[in-house]
Amino acid sequence: MIPITHGNTPTLAPWLARRAELPAVLVAALDACAEAPVLQGECADVLDLLVMLGCDAQTQAAALWFALAQAAPTAYEAQAGALAPELRRLVDGQQAAEKVWALHAQRSGAASSEGLRRLLLAIIRDLRVVFVLLARQLARMRTALALPDPARAELARLTRDIHAPLANRLGIWQLKWELEDLAFRYLEPDTYRRIAKLLDERREDRENFIRESLAELGKALTAAGIRADLAGRPKHIYSIWKKMQRKALDFSDLYDIRAVRILVDSVADCYAALGVVHTLWPHLPGEFDDYVARPKANGYRSLHTAVIGPRGKTLEVQIRTHEMHRANELGVAAHWRYKEGGSADAEFESKIAWMRKLLEPRADGEGELAAELQTELLEDRVYLLTPRGEVFDLPHGATVLDFAYHVHTEVGHRCRGAKVNGRIVPLTFQPHSGDRVEILTTKVGEPSRDWLSTHHGYLNTARAREKVRAWFRRIAHDANLAAGRAMLERELKRLAMPNADLAGLPAQFHLKTHDELLIALALGEVNPGQISRLLQEAAQPPAPPEATPALPASRAPAIDQSALSIEGVGNLLTVLARCCQPLPGDPVRGFVTRGRGVSVHRADCAALARLARRDPERVIDVSWGRVAAQAYQVDIELHGYDRKGLQKDVTAVISNANIPIIASSSRMFVRTGEVEMRFTLRVRDYEQLSHLLAKLVALPNVVDARRVGGR
Repeated sequence: MIPITHGNTPTLAPWLARRAELPAVLVAALDACAEAPVLQGECADVLDLLVMLGCDAQTQAAALWFALAQAAPTAYEAQAGALAPELRRLVDGQQAAEKVWALHAQRSGAASSEGLRRLLLAIIRDLRVVFVLLARQLARMRTALALPDPARAELARLTRDIHAPLANRLGIWQLKWELEDLAFRYLEPDTYRRIAKLLDERREDRENFIRESLAELGKALTAAGIRADLAGRPKHIYSIWKKMQRKALDFSDLYDIRAVRILVDSVADCYAALGVVHTLWPHLPGEFDDYVARPKANGYRSLHTAVIGPRGKTLEVQIRTHEMHRANELGVAAHWRYKEGGSADAEFESKIAWMRKLLEPRADGEGELAAELQTELLEDRVYLLTPRGEVFDLPHGATVLDFAYHVHTEVGHRCRGAKVNGRIVPLTFQPHSGDRVEILTTKVGEPSRDWLSTHHGYLNTARAREKVRAWFRRIAHDANLAAGRAMLERELKRLAMPNADLAGLPAQFHLKTHDELLIALALGEVNPGQISRLLQEAAQPPAPPEATPALPASRAPAIDQSALSIEGVGNLLTVLARCCQPLPGDPVRGFVTRGRGVSVHRADCAALARLARRDPERVIDVSWGRVAAQAYQVDIELHGYDRKGLQKDVTAVISNANIPIIASSSRMFVRTGEVEMRFTLRVRDYEQLSHLLAKLVALPNVVDARRVGGR
């Protein structure tokens, strides 16, 4: 590995001198930055590093435009409108990363640093931005001696915690070792100078020793008929210090200050080369590791041995195939997790592997790879911040209440509100990556049973729901029973089904008794929508094999003849009565009208009772048959307290449920501030209506939402 060298302060002059051979997108950025002398050194250094990494002209140009935006925002804004969307996205990604740098000062330990690295990858949508960030950080570190001590120390901590580990995970060793060494130099100057002095005192001797060892080893391998590539393996200062700390060794006890690497063509050649090494030089007992036969947990494969080399000095030898070397240095099996001690995370590792693909040579054009990245790296986690800057990741779609339970169980139990980026939000709010979430709690609190209902949308993670269930399991059996009974009665009342037959319900949920069903309802293991759906199905006979769906053609609720079964007669037109608007599953009776066929009413309809008293002979038995794929008209009523935007929120919930609104009305009681809203809707069945009512009653200021009809 060849270290990056840099002498005098670089400038953009060499780049500008080659403008005729450069892409137009890069020339435009160079011309813009050439007018800002303060950018010359850093920009030139960043460009050199990006070229070394094989980054494209768009990435190089984006680095220059961002530098201009930082140093001369007015000049940048004057030209930003003309930038291509892709270029603007790369610049915006660098600006988004500034959030992470701002949060870094608030971090608390290695766990938070890991979270910030994850947040960085979450908010950057175009992953080429990461290479620009690494290159710019190295350019800044190279000139950090000119900064005041506090600023230099903060820059070094940021490098140590964020940039160096990312470079390590990407396998960009040219940047990784220099970032680590510079950060170590600024944060631990005394230790750095001591180790550097020990290395300098032996540098010439060590280099001569490595050359002598390689020559002797090369001859032995050639004589054995083994084709191999040999190299001295550099050891940088920070790595030496880490090993001294990890193994509690003195500098003189380190075997791998002098090290060589052997790359061969096959696994058999690995062991053959090992035999040559051990024949040539005596090996040190206890200093041999076979990671080929027994790879490390992360897939790292290599043979490691330590021997007494020429002149009686210790020498570390690593032996691996070319394929193993590529995998260890850049592949999924790279040993960054062994070095850093991070936890396994398949999703995060997948993203890192895709980022590594950007480093691979590609002759087929970059557009196809960019398209792959857009589809493969769709984020399915959100990375959220606490007020102290700690980072937590949750599944996509998690609510602020899920976040509260993720932080701590007691925080979730006592949660009564939340702020996202300083703004009060409902507990059902789903924050986005990078949002700062503050949970508002009470001193003594307990979860609400409504949190367990999937209809209300408070909790979307199984982990949080299980914590709430566990809390309710700890309270008395009688309290759960009473709560379940109240929930069931409330649901039946909302749906206007007070006399529904519940006898067969427990068996549907593999429960033995009605009480077990009520407890399961209280604990959220059964939800009201499931009960309403089963009640509807229980009221219907088995569906015949053929299907003849029909949709109502007008506002008149005429229905498919197969949806109802009329005792003793057939081929009669049936219509749903507007007074009570029965739904599939309601107990119903029919009334034979003059000229409109059979009008179907709920059995408890007050209008039907009046008709029956007047013409009892025209009342006939009707039952629900196969329910066709059609809509049914129903009235619902909401009661609550007025607030700005209430009606807009209510109609939005109905619209999001894909339920048509046929008619609506509302009235306001000025003296009390109460409001009453009434909607005529077309719903598919009980389950859809149940879901809708649950969502409506969860809205702020809504006290009650229920189905209504004549009785």
